[in-house]
Amino acid sequence: MSTFEEVFERIKLATNTRTQVELAEVLDIRQSSISDAKRRNSVPSDWYMKLFEKFGLNPDWLKKASGPMYLRTEQGYQPLDAPAAGMVLEDPARYGDPDAKSSVVTVHSMHCEVTEQGGSPLKAIGKLSVPQSYSGPSVQVVRMDASSMEPLVRKGAYVGIDTAQKNVVSGELYGVYVPYEGVSLKRIFLDAEKARFVLRSENPAHPEQYLPVNKHAERIVGRVAWVLQRF
Repeated sequence: MSTFEEVFERIKLATNTRTQVELAEVLDIRQSSISDAKRRNSVPSDWYMKLFEKFGLNPDWLKKASGPMYLRTEQGYQPLDAPAAGMVLEDPARYGDPDAKSSVVTVHSMHCEVTEQGGSPLKAIGKLSVPQSYSGPSVQVVRMDASSMEPLVRKGAYVGIDTAQKNVVSGELYGVYVPYEGVSLKRIFLDAEKARFVLRSENPAHPEQYLPVNKHAERIVGRVAWVLQRF
């Protein structure tokens, strides 16, 4: 049988969690419960059940690193060596794909103080489960609180902004620090003649705004990587 640390590392790998706090959120338990389990060097049996039901994770793989990481069929969960009669066992490999695994990310408000040097840190307002490939250390998730980009991006949508992509590609969507507004989504165009960027909204009721080229590094949060919304 593996040690607690070995099982713990496999659980973090499979759920894409890095800390006890993140794992506690995934398991819907208190962080102190993880500390207690670590002190006893024993993983509670209900953890395996929760991970099996929520992610289809194979308890044997978690305990001993034996067998496939995932167990799942088209009609529910079944032991890999004894599928129910007539059921077709799905290929468990697909559940290792980054788009088949979820990550819990922090959602931020778009409101913040904006100065000439940029904006203040955004306030966390909740959590969201997204495909693993949608998360990453450079992706900041915000909840759209305005109608400026409707109908393309609706009010209430979740938006992933890649803060590592600040170089402007004309016509693309970016998160921008706007005075008196906080973070706002804009489609950006270069006006080379006047050494400025034109910031446009999709909603025609919102006027164009302008950003001097020499200020873009401080004011551009990053390029919009994805949008999650209801229609």
